[in-house]
Amino acid sequence: MQQLQFAIPSKSVLTFKIQAQMSKLENIRVLIRTVELGSFSAAGRSMRLSAAVVSHRIRTLEQQLGCRLFNRTTRKMHLTEQGRTFYEHCVEVCEALDRAEASIADKGAAPRGVLKVTAPLGFGRRVIAPLVPRFHASHPEIDVFLRLSDYLVDLFTEAVDVAVRMAPLTDSSLVVRKIADVERTLCAAPSYIDRMGLPKTPADLEKHHCLKLRYPGARQSRWTLIKGKRDFDVSVSGHLDTDDGDILTDWALTGEGIVIKPLFEIAPHIKRGTLVPILTDYAPPPVTLAILHAYSRMVPLKVRTFADAVVDEARAHIRSSLSGLDTNQARSLKKVRA
Repeated sequence: MQQLQFAIPSKSVLTFKIQAQMSKLENIRVLIRTVELGSFSAAGRSMRLSAAVVSHRIRTLEQQLGCRLFNRTTRKMHLTEQGRTFYEHCVEVCEALDRAEASIADKGAAPRGVLKVTAPLGFGRRVIAPLVPRFHASHPEIDVFLRLSDYLVDLFTEAVDVAVRMAPLTDSSLVVRKIADVERTLCAAPSYIDRMGLPKTPADLEKHHCLKLRYPGARQSRWTLIKGKRDFDVSVSGHLDTDDGDILTDWALTGEGIVIKPLFEIAPHIKRGTLVPILTDYAPPPVTLAILHAYSRMVPLKVRTFADAVVDEARAHIRSSLSGLDTNQARSLKKVRA
């Protein structure tokens, strides 16, 4: 009887095939990120790759598949019909892989990698900065790079993983996880009120020194106040403005003018009587305190883990800050999720 013989691949051949498949999977993830963000350069920044590397990986996929995935012009790029079909199947595969990884996350898999975070100056100093060392102690495989700025940092251009923002949210390309709706109030120091008098209506603000936060896109010369269903748009002026919200608070405390601030940020000063809410029948529009990231699919474990920590820390901080204010002053406390 003739003996059948089977060729068994060598270890080196198996290793090569595994590496090739892993490389193909990475190329697929690059493809998905490119479709999500709309360009090679944006995908590269978010994945810390150059646009040339992203382009090369897409070309490699196209060569392997024998078809073009994107139609490219000097200004735009969009998926071909074949590219759209391939992309949709790739998303399903990668989401299944991520679900498999997430299913064992609580059974030993630890979040790891570099996490680039941005947050507003004041909130970042008081809440995020103290949190980061404790977070790193609990997750030593994550290196956190923290940048504080009251400017709205572009997540794609700056390759930011997580942004903590306290502002009206308008960028629909970002994924938002809301922490709280933040009420704001107008306030001034007793010394300023003694010197300049107390405004009775929004129109009176035009005669006062108003302290303004300056950053690109800010409507620093006009303030909007709301009473019931009516909006009051007021032209304001003043001799001081800055791009640092904490400096505005310091100036208000020394009697330099009237400021709009999140209620929870100035609550300690209101409790001590060093700042006094004014025009309390009129409220500036609330802003949203939220975590933003650009991962519409396949959110990395390091991002999810950090976001959970920030939500818990931020809500606890807001509740603590507002605790002890009277009913009218502490109305924001009810809007902070438990």
